[in-house]
Amino acid sequence: MKILVIGCTGNVGGHVARGLVKQGAAVRCMTRSTETMKDIPPGIEGHIADLDMPETLTWAFNGVDGVFLLVPVGPNETRQGLAAVSAAKSARIKKIVYLSVNMPEGSTIIPHFSSKLPIENAVKESGIAYTILRPNNFFQNDLRVKDVIMQYGLYPTPLGRIGLNRVDVRDVADCAVTALTQPGHEGRIYPLHGPETLTGNDIARIYGNHAGRDVRYAGNDLDVWEARVRNVMPHWWVRDYRVMYRFYQDHGMVADKTELELQRELMNREPRGFEDFVKEISYEWKNEQARAA
Repeated sequence: MKILVIGCTGNVGGHVARGLVKQGAAVRCMTRSTETMKDIPPGIEGHIADLDMPETLTWAFNGVDGVFLLVPVGPNETRQGLAAVSAAKSARIKKIVYLSVNMPEGSTIIPHFSSKLPIENAVKESGIAYTILRPNNFFQNDLRVKDVIMQYGLYPTPLGRIGLNRVDVRDVADCAVTALTQPGHEGRIYPLHGPETLTGNDIARIYGNHAGRDVRYAGNDLDVWEARVRNVMPHWWVRDYRVMYRFYQDHGMVADKTELELQRELMNREPRGFEDFVKEISYEWKNEQARAA
């Protein structure tokens, strides 16, 4: 079995690629440039192709049995995803696992959530055996705010006071590997969550318990958040994420019992907890600080 992993130089895709290798699958990594070829994990075939250039996809897709489809968030996300599904159909791929996003009722007002719906529909209508994964907000998104946490004692992401069942990308990757290599998951849509519902204050408290300093939640003021990030994030991203954070603050993103049971069916174990993740990365962050001192 040979699997094409789109996005395998990124956080989720890298874990998927390595997990597939451990299962004995041959893996081809699709990346956009020679520069990122160096980031491909050892033992994995690299192939340069670009979802914005459909004519480059033929050779990447030919000769593989399955595809892990991850399309980066961006203005062209829908078009890129549809190009990938079209290439998969032309190459007569047997199985496709698409990484979408958790979509509770009303959440498709978020632009980068709604952009995934046409891709989901194309996957379902492709005639290819498919599994769609819909993960909650990632633990690993916090890696972007390491310096704010460690230097200023702030958790700056305005997730609100209702809470989210955030999920570890390693669990998402394990689910993708299972869906790609094991039968019984075809035609299924799996929400993916962590085991606990976490508010912004909960997250700050947990970091404070393990980061070696007090950490407080920076609050829910989206104007303050936007002023902080507008010079370091693309304008479209700021607008998109502001809508997302407003939804989180108004509605949360809380897993229900049925979703968690369905996830356990796919994982065959309990999902990783957020505190264990924080213990792990806080240890690394504190060691980095000590080496820099």
